[in-house]
Amino acid sequence: MFEIILGALFIMSLRIIDVSLATVRTLMIMQGRVWPSGAIGFVESAVWVIAIRFVVQNLNNPWNILGYAGGFAIGNMLGIVIEKKIGLGFIQAYIVSLKKAGEIADLLRKRNFGVTKLPGEGSSGNVSILMILTLRKRQRELIKLVDHLDHTAFISINSATPSRGYMQRK
Repeated sequence: MFEIILGALFIMSLRIIDVSLATVRTLMIMQGRVWPSGAIGFVESAVWVIAIRFVVQNLNNPWNILGYAGGFAIGNMLGIVIEKKIGLGFIQAYIVSLKKAGEIADLLRKRNFGVTKLPGEGSSGNVSILMILTLRKRQRELIKLVDHLDHTAFISINSATPSRGYMQRK
């Protein structure tokens, strides 16, 4: 019985590894990172082949199937956590503050964020729209700085892929 459970845990561990890698690889593909995507894909597929071999050799063992499925589920969750920690890529944030857009722009610029201030018109009249393109790993810092000055500011964040031009990196 111990070997059966140990085998299922081994399969689960392999699936956690390969699915976590798949999540990060997929995000790298979306950002056009060719070589890292290929390298991760190579390791990912090798780990998957080993895992599936153990499952197929023992299809009559429901613990292996549970280990395979459990590893897939946990691997998806862990992949997202890993990706958020390493913060790959860029974000584009739009900030609308009814009264403190100028102060927010000044503070963000002092903290090395590139800020473009655009005029806009909302339901309550004229507003300023701040547009910021930055590294995704600075997203939390950006939101904290905005909240420090105006916790009611509207913030919209999108994934971004810069195509050309200068962008200061921190």
